[in-house]
Amino acid sequence: MTTTNATAQDQNQPRVALVTGGTTGIGLATARLLHRGGFAVAITCQNPETLAAARHALPDDVLVQRADARVLADADVLAAELRDRFGHLDAVFLNAAVAQPSPFGSVTEESYEEHFGVNVKGQFFTLQRVLPLLRDGGAVVFNSSRLVARSFPGMSLYVATKGALASMARALAVELAPRRIRVNVVSPGPVDTPALAKQGLSAAELTSLRATLTAKVPLGRIASDEEVARTVAFLVSDAASYLTGADVVVDGGMMASV
Repeated sequence: MTTTNATAQDQNQPRVALVTGGTTGIGLATARLLHRGGFAVAITCQNPETLAAARHALPDDVLVQRADARVLADADVLAAELRDRFGHLDAVFLNAAVAQPSPFGSVTEESYEEHFGVNVKGQFFTLQRVLPLLRDGGAVVFNSSRLVARSFPGMSLYVATKGALASMARALAVELAPRRIRVNVVSPGPVDTPALAKQGLSAAELTSLRATLTAKVPLGRIASDEEVARTVAFLVSDAASYLTGADVVVDGGMMASV
């Protein structure tokens, strides 16, 4: 998974990956997978409880950094810490997000600002701040959602932010191509992560939701977070060296079904 055109000196340096929102779910699974694959890994989150749990669960050499995606000063601190600790980056997985379903008529300004602050502003400026550290030939992956194409009621605000990421990734794939930096998107369908249980649903409602989602998936099950992580690992590897500006949907066939 080294950079194809890396110099001999570069090949002697460790590969370094940043995973935002890396303390739970897809982010944590990706951090673990990349670390097992030989990457030095840094993860971010703003939740003190999940930060502490991740520090305990991950190897000691993983950098676990508190950062609020909405706060540009935190992005500056993160970039400085990455520079001091590693000196460079090879891969960035922009995964931090919030998702709070609400009927369109009930969306508040506060909820709007939180969703766009974390899901769009945070990803944009985090990447901007760490981009000088990303080596030529590196890779960026945005975590979007297959709901951008086919959604459900109550998801308009969340889907708007995820659609913005997909558009941003396509534009950056062109802009960063002179540096051979590849920019792609992974768009998961239903995934069995802690976020699924954070929708304010009762146990019975959550069971019903799982059953409904499973029934819509041709493969007949909800994805594991590691299955999405494997797609991210592929996108930042040399196996995807000619893939940029792409949106890889990982949904068990939901997009293909009627």
